[in-house]
Amino acid sequence: MATGGRVLHHLFHHLPHERNGVIFVGFQAEGTRGRRLVEGEKYITIYGNQVPVNAKVYQIDGLSAHADQEELMEWAEGFTERPKMTFIIHGEEKSAEVLADKLKNELSWNTTIPNYLESVVLFEGI
Repeated sequence: MATGGRVLHHLFHHLPHERNGVIFVGFQAEGTRGRRLVEGEKYITIYGNQVPVNAKVYQIDGLSAHADQEELMEWAEGFTERPKMTFIIHGEEKSAEVLADKLKNELSWNTTIPNYLESVVLFEGI
């Protein structure tokens, strides 16, 4: 998702040149550099510098190792006991809401989608 690490060095040096291509494989989360590049942003900030995006940017979907909603529901249906609480913490907001609702309505699970940086006490007195 191009949020840190060695990839920033490569992007910094290769994005400005038309002869280069950058390929993102799989999902790019909303708000990340990877997502902004895939969506066609013309300049991206790396190391505090505005870097022009002249390289061609490609995305290949379908190679993610993440389960989709249907696979997650199949997995959840295999539980013999419902969890006391299920936190939906991954994915786009709308997708997370749909999954939380499906778990509530179809399996009677208690679900919540915590806010960014929200803290939750799981066990008191331990």
